[in-house]
Amino acid sequence: MTQPVNPKIYLASRSPRRAKLLQQIGVNFAVLPSDIDESVLPNEQPQAYVLRLAHAKAQACQHYLQASALPQLPILAADTTVSLDGQILGKPETVEEARSMLSQMSGRWHEVHTGLALATEHGITTALSSTRVEMAELSEAEISAYIASGEPFDKAGAYGIQGLAGVFIRRIEGSYSGVMGLPIYETAALLKQAGIQVL
Repeated sequence: MTQPVNPKIYLASRSPRRAKLLQQIGVNFAVLPSDIDESVLPNEQPQAYVLRLAHAKAQACQHYLQASALPQLPILAADTTVSLDGQILGKPETVEEARSMLSQMSGRWHEVHTGLALATEHGITTALSSTRVEMAELSEAEISAYIASGEPFDKAGAYGIQGLAGVFIRRIEGSYSGVMGLPIYETAALLKQAGIQVL
């Protein structure tokens, strides 16, 4: 676990993107990743899915923390998914899955949902950020080149807006940082409510 000087919170994520966004708003944190079952429940809506997973990650870390000798600090957890026509597009495991996702989103709008959860001694508070994203028409060659970069495989919906796929994004309606995996506005609001200073 990364242990900076005087962390204010734990971040329940190994994501370098979430870490960078937290650093951007001046919040000192230590990484305390949680491993939970991320299976989608039958008929589960994307918004409910990310909120449930963020809550479960925060809760898992809270239980671990209570049984450890580590300092008891608030825990911030997040989960992000992409949805198209209400269908959840998770992280692709194969080239074929990545190609299918990118082909489906080509020339269309999709949604990116990020659920947040902040666990404190008073309980777990959640927040949701939902953003509409329009992807340009992608050629087979563009999709193949992007898959060959390796970037799609650890990202929901098989792309990262902050990476090479930024050239595919025509416009967004909502939170750019939310699409990256940690909506800054909602994160800061949750932390402020818990008395944690940002900036």
